[in-house]
This record gives sequence, structure tokens and C-alpha cells, in this order.
Amino acid sequence: MTSTSDNNVQTDRLQRVMLGHGLFVILVSMLAGFMLMFGLIGGFEIWPGHVLEFSVYGTTEGWVRAHSGGLTNGLLVMAVGLALPKLGIGGVKEKFVAYGFIYVAWSFTVFYWLGNASGNRALTFGDNQMGESSLISILGFLPGLPSVFLVIVVLAIAIKAVWSGTRSSHPDA
Repeated sequence: MTSTSDNNVQTDRLQRVMLGHGLFVILVSMLAGFMLMFGLIGGFEIWPGHVLEFSVYGTTEGWVRAHSGGLTNGLLVMAVGLALPKLGIGGVKEKFVAYGFIYVAWSFTVFYWLGNASGNRALTFGDNQMGESSLISILGFLPGLPSVFLVIVVLAIAIKAVWSGTRSSHPDA
């Protein structure tokens, strides 16, 4: 049996891990914003009106998704991390929720970046109406596939914990 002090130490550590990963996912999404800008202007403006021309892989739409999706996922990890003490989960389940959200954010980040580099947008193992499959598309699809289900599970655990805590602390609720 673990003490309340041990649970508080674990929760504090998990919060810090989640905040760090959330910030790092946001950093990667900001890099996707640079890729979007470079793609839109065809390079990097080194002086007003003088662009060092180069191309970046992917599409404008793909970089918008990588930029905004990564930002959203990073913020989600941070929000859940900050809310972790209010969930009152503790123990192994708390670790599962914390690392589950972190895995989801990173796997979707990989999906956005590699999907933008692949013909089929890393949406399937094989060819689809978007284009042909490749090693890059499979590498983008594989880590994201479990996340589609995992995010539902960790959200359900968090929702149940919130509503269970509300009922136990407020008998009228």
C-alpha cells in the first residue's frame, strides 16, 4: 500500500514529465510552422525582397495540420498534466493515463510529419485514394494506429475519475 505522500510525489513527477513532453511537442509544431512558411514563400527571406530559395517536402495543407495538430496535442498533454491531481487516480492507472497521453501526442506528431511526406498521407498500410503506400507512410501509420484507440481509453479513464470524484466529494451531485 502506498502512502498519500508517495502518490503526491508520483503525481508531481508525472505532471513535470507531461508538461515537458507537451512543451516539446509544441516546439516540434512550431518547427512545422517554419516548414509551412518556407513552403509558402519558396524558401527563407534573408533580406526584404531577397529569398534564399529552396523547397520543402509536403503540401501547405499538410504543414498546416502538422502545425495546428501538434500545437493542439501538446496543449492537451499539458492540460491533462495540470489536471492530474484533480483526477485523483493514483498508482499504475495514473501512470497509464500520463504516458498514454504522451504517446498519443508523439505518435500523432510523427504521423503528421511522415504523412506529409507520403503519397497516401500515412492513412493506411496500403495504397488509398490519396496515393501509394511507401515505407515512410507505413512508419507514419504504425505508431498512430494504436493511438486512435488509446486516446479513447485514456480519456474514458480521466472522465470516469473526474465524475467519480465529483460524486464522492459532493453527495448532492
